[in-house]
Amino acid sequence: MKKTILAVLASVSALGAVSAHAADGVPYMGVGVIASEHRYDTGIAGTGVTVSDDKKTEWGGKVFAGYQINPMWAVEGGYTNFGKGDADYTAAGLRGNVETKSESFYVAGKATYPVAEKVNVFGKLGVAHNRNEVSGNILGVSGKDEYSKNSVYAAVGADYAINEKVSMSLEYEHYGKTGVDYGRRKGGVSLNARYNF
Repeated sequence: MKKTILAVLASVSALGAVSAHAADGVPYMGVGVIASEHRYDTGIAGTGVTVSDDKKTEWGGKVFAGYQINPMWAVEGGYTNFGKGDADYTAAGLRGNVETKSESFYVAGKATYPVAEKVNVFGKLGVAHNRNEVSGNILGVSGKDEYSKNSVYAAVGADYAINEKVSMSLEYEHYGKTGVDYGRRKGGVSLNARYNF
């Protein structure tokens, strides 16, 4: 996996170097909101652990920046915060609470194809570094663990150009696992605003 990540990063660096000399290259940046599913089920039958609400939709935010090498190809990187999620549970008759905080960093290549005058569809493929912090308490005793995992990042979506500088996009993003089954699932749906320099 480490070799794959290094190969992707080397490719992205090479694309960045080439794009710096592209006559029609355009840097861009943007912000967005993301909705993702968070789950808190134990996944083990007969454990005696019950969760009050084991599936929720949580909202978070993201920032991203990239370089549009030409109308079809771009390279992009970003940071996504999936927000906080929590659930109350009962174990052996004792009540407790678990809370998760998730975030990801990603870098990817992006391919765009026009389908109408102001509408494009796109796909992205790259690598994500996922972090997940899980904390819990029961009987006043608390604990916390942090997990991280590198995974394949992929996305598909569509964007609409409001004008030459500003566009909006809707996409599904797959970030992969976080290293633990508690908290956010693998993907989310994001609504983004982008500004071209």
